[in-house]
Amino acid sequence: MQRQLVLTQRLQEAFAPHHLEVINESANHRGPADAETHFKCVIVSDSFIGKRSVQRHQSVYALVTDEMQKGLHALALHTYTPAEWAEVEQAPASPACQHKK
Repeated sequence: MQRQLVLTQRLQEAFAPHHLEVINESANHRGPADAETHFKCVIVSDSFIGKRSVQRHQSVYALVTDEMQKGLHALALHTYTPAEWAEVEQAPASPACQHKK
């Protein structure tokens, strides 16, 4: 199964998000574009209410430990409560990779 689909399914099941984006950014980094090694995840969920950013990120990483061991290299996590998302409505753009050939 494609890693992007695996990530999407796990995040949907764990967080019942109001908004979810799982974006494959592997083409912006060194290696083949289809490597599925770098992802940006935007997650808006009630599950994040009352949690600090580090707690939110830990809960996501707990879901993907096995994928990290299989070659998932990086996750850019943007985690919001519905109220926070209503204020920003857009995750920040990803920076350019310094190691892109």
